[in-house]
Amino acid sequence: MLELEAIEAGYGNVQILNGISLAVGRGRIVALLGGNGTGKSTLLKTISGLLKPWHGSVTFEGERIDGLRPDRIVRRGLVQVTQGKEAYPAMSVEENLRLGAFLVGQRAARRRAFERVYEHFPRLAERRRQLAATLSGGELQMLCIGRGLMSEPKMMLLDEPSAALAPQIVLDIFRTIGRICRDGMTLLLVEQNVRMALLLAEYAYVVRDGVVHIEGPASALIDDDAVRLSYLAGASAA
Repeated sequence: MLELEAIEAGYGNVQILNGISLAVGRGRIVALLGGNGTGKSTLLKTISGLLKPWHGSVTFEGERIDGLRPDRIVRRGLVQVTQGKEAYPAMSVEENLRLGAFLVGQRAARRRAFERVYEHFPRLAERRRQLAATLSGGELQMLCIGRGLMSEPKMMLLDEPSAALAPQIVLDIFRTIGRICRDGMTLLLVEQNVRMALLLAEYAYVVRDGVVHIEGPASALIDDDAVRLSYLAGASAA
């Protein structure tokens, strides 16, 4: 579904990505792992059109998208949920979700999208009239994922969904991500919680210095000393 070939990108004169290539098959969960500053979020921004690659190609469902604006990429069914848990604080949960459905023209389709999100995240249904500013960190993460689902995407890019969340909330979030993918969603997951990401994913890439250093089936990498010690500092995986 998604293929990156020799992607180079950065900010100003600072190069962050140094030729990353990877692929995500339809209906699969693929994890993108690495320490801070290795280029993971930069790669997601390049895929979603927020950053233009200096070199290489991004192909989605067989067509090049690296020259498209972000809104055009969303229209093709590829949505990014950013790391910052960004919601409009003075708007209600329901209003924030409705923003994600701006591409969904039919009222019946929007209603189905709301039902789907509330089924995955019952807590959002309970708080749909509350302002986003009153939500906890875990609820904000649910809201951001739910808003991404509102456009009925074919594939999602998730950037650090467990960041700054309590362990039990992390478990709840990952269980829900698993259910979403079992319903047919394709997912590229950037995550610092290495063990959790590898338990959820089918395949994984480990990035260092803007290039892929290790890749393979997630089940094989979960106990790989090179992943745990050399790339992810041991303590994260442990």
